Amino acid sequence: MKFTIAQGSRQGPRPYNQDRLAYAYHRHAVFMVLADGMGGHQHGDVAAEIAVKSLIEAFQRESQPMIVQPAQFLRDQIARAHKVIESVRLQKGLQESPRTTIVVALIQHNKLFCAHVGDSRAYLYRNGLVEYQTQDHSVVQSLLREGKIAAHEVDVHPHRNKIYNCVGGERPPQVELTAPLPLREGDVVLLGSDGVWNVVNELNMAQHMLAADINDGVKRLLDDADAASLTVGDNMSAVALQWGQRIATPLTISTLDLPVDVTTTMMNETNATPSPYALDLTDDEIEKAIAEIQEALGRTRQHLK
Repeated sequence: MKFTIAQGSRQGPRPYNQDRLAYAYHRHAVFMVLADGMGGHQHGDVAAEIAVKSLIEAFQRESQPMIVQPAQFLRDQIARAHKVIESVRLQKGLQESPRTTIVVALIQHNKLFCAHVGDSRAYLYRNGLVEYQTQDHSVVQSLLREGKIAAHEVDVHPHRNKIYNCVGGERPPQVELTAPLPLREGDVVLLGSDGVWNVVNELNMAQHMLAADINDGVKRLLDDADAASLTVGDNMSAVALQWGQRIATPLTISTLDLPVDVTTTMMNETNATPSPYALDLTDDEIEKAIAEIQEALGRTRQHLK
């Protein structure tokens, strides 16, 4: 595999950043994940961080050499992240469960597998056009799909910010899966939070994903989102991967050069203002919660055999 990958996050006009994102890769697979903590609920940043770390840890653990059943892996691991968030809620005695959206992309065998919950999106760009895009789990998108509102009403609808499906909360997430998408040389996979796609028009997003240097493309995409959100807006985050070496740069990664048992992981550091509702939650506590849920699921599987 050969690819170039970049990620970034901006706080924007919000008092703190609740977005979290990361990617990981090894010789046979690439994994990207983005979570947008829901600001209408306390500790959205905690939910997003738990979700990202839980998914990355699962990829590191189960993808050697590759994920055997990608769709089942994505569905199960997002459900597992939901359980970890609930476990942390109970440990910390929180009255309300933290919540987050999530979008995930897995690439192996030259195929793209996506899963999402909420309104963080995945795009596949081919020759500057959108080949595929996830559909938001939001009230307005549901009304639009049902023909109850017109496209021009989406941006001004009173329920435009309402999400009916998330990770965390009373109900388990309904994970939407994408059929495998074969990748071609030069394709670009983009994961973005609503703070990006909600303020940057589709044409400009596509143009940035055509950049010769995908790092520059991501930077300019976030610059546009930042400029459009000077006083009103959201956190803005994106991670993009340019497939193949049609546009080779010094940052192009060739996994053929990697040892078989080595996984590289890049967690994006937001470097943003900490939330005033921040929990005293350490990485060790998150790892412990993940391990406890994994152990409980393991016992359940053994019982069912």
